[in-house]
Amino acid sequence: MPERVWALKPWWCQPWSILATGLALDLGSWWLLRRLWLSGLVFGAVALWWWLFLVLMPAQWREMV
Repeated sequence: MPERVWALKPWWCQPWSILATGLALDLGSWWLLRRLWLSGLVFGAVALWWWLFLVLMPAQWREMV
Protein backbone atom coordinates (compact mmCIF):
# COMPACT_ATOMS: atom_id res chain seq x y z
CA MET A 1 0.00 0.00 0.00
CA PRO A 2 1.25 3.52 -0.74
CA GLU A 3 2.36 5.70 2.15
CA ARG A 4 0.15 8.58 1.02
CA VAL A 5 -3.58 8.13 0.58
CA TRP A 6 -3.57 10.68 -2.26
CA ALA A 7 -1.75 8.21 -4.53
CA LEU A 8 -4.97 6.16 -4.62
CA LYS A 9 -7.36 9.03 -5.27
CA PRO A 10 -8.46 10.40 -8.67
CA TRP A 11 -7.70 14.00 -9.71
CA TRP A 12 -11.04 15.30 -8.44
CA CYS A 13 -10.30 14.02 -4.94
CA GLN A 14 -6.83 15.54 -4.49
CA PRO A 15 -6.10 18.20 -1.84
CA TRP A 16 -5.89 21.00 -4.43
CA SER A 17 -9.29 20.12 -5.89
CA ILE A 18 -10.89 19.85 -2.45
CA LEU A 19 -9.52 23.28 -1.50
CA ALA A 20 -10.50 24.85 -4.83
CA THR A 21 -14.05 23.49 -4.65
CA GLY A 22 -14.47 24.68 -1.08
CA LEU A 23 -13.20 28.16 -1.92
CA ALA A 24 -15.50 28.31 -4.95
CA LEU A 25 -18.48 27.37 -2.77
CA ASP A 26 -17.56 29.97 -0.15
CA LEU A 27 -17.01 32.76 -2.64
CA GLY A 28 -20.02 31.72 -4.72
CA SER A 29 -22.32 31.78 -1.71
CA TRP A 30 -21.20 35.29 -0.85
CA TRP A 31 -21.45 36.49 -4.46
CA LEU A 32 -24.96 35.05 -4.92
CA LEU A 33 -26.50 35.61 -1.49
CA ARG A 34 -24.67 38.59 0.03
CA ARG A 35 -25.75 37.36 3.46
CA LEU A 36 -22.99 36.97 6.00
CA TRP A 37 -24.84 34.43 8.12
CA LEU A 38 -25.65 32.19 5.12
CA SER A 39 -22.11 32.41 3.81
CA GLY A 40 -20.93 31.64 7.34
CA LEU A 41 -23.02 28.47 7.35
CA VAL A 42 -21.57 27.48 3.99
CA PHE A 43 -18.06 28.19 5.26
CA GLY A 44 -18.72 26.11 8.39
CA ALA A 45 -19.83 23.14 6.28
CA VAL A 46 -16.82 23.54 3.97
CA ALA A 47 -14.44 23.84 6.93
CA LEU A 48 -15.85 20.59 8.36
CA TRP A 49 -15.46 18.94 4.95
CA TRP A 50 -11.85 20.16 4.71
CA TRP A 51 -11.09 18.92 8.23
CA LEU A 52 -12.51 15.48 7.48
CA PHE A 53 -10.81 14.98 4.14
CA LEU A 54 -7.59 16.97 4.52
CA VAL A 55 -6.75 16.29 8.17
CA LEU A 56 -8.54 13.27 9.61
CA MET A 57 -8.52 10.92 6.63
CA PRO A 58 -4.76 11.25 5.90
CA ALA A 59 -3.99 10.87 9.62
CA GLN A 60 -6.05 7.69 9.77
CA TRP A 61 -4.32 6.41 6.64
CA ARG A 62 -0.85 7.03 8.12
CA GLU A 63 -1.91 5.26 11.29
CA MET A 64 -3.24 2.29 9.33
CA VAL A 65 -0.14 2.00 7.11
